[in-house]
Amino acid sequence: MSPTDVPRQREGVQGQPPIECDDCESALDATSRGSVSFLLLEQLAVPLVGCDAHLERFVDVCGFTSDETPDLLDHRPAGGVRCPSCQFAPHSPGHPVVPVQDGAVALLACPEHQSETIGRFHTGLETEQQLSASLDGLSQ
Repeated sequence: MSPTDVPRQREGVQGQPPIECDDCESALDATSRGSVSFLLLEQLAVPLVGCDAHLERFVDVCGFTSDETPDLLDHRPAGGVRCPSCQFAPHSPGHPVVPVQDGAVALLACPEHQSETIGRFHTGLETEQQLSASLDGLSQ
């Protein structure tokens, strides 16, 4: 079974609108492993699937949670994926699909790194909203 043949699961996002981005839908439904990208953030190397625009957005938002600049690779990292569970996770069923604007990103990582990455994304969204609100308050 290839990593993208496994059923998708919308953990923690019940009630969210359907994926409106055709490119995300195509990436999530793709049957080749070539569609997997990698988020490099601090010590994490997390396999992700989504369209280029929503992957970039996801990575940018996660970047609000780190002093380091995150990277998005469209190939396996030179050092590989360090976590043994993440190495085998793409072959496991039930990866969470996280809504990103009108698209979505699937995390093909172990449960621990899925949780950490999703937490960073949500914290990044909160930080971005606070920064926007602060800037809006200054311009008034």
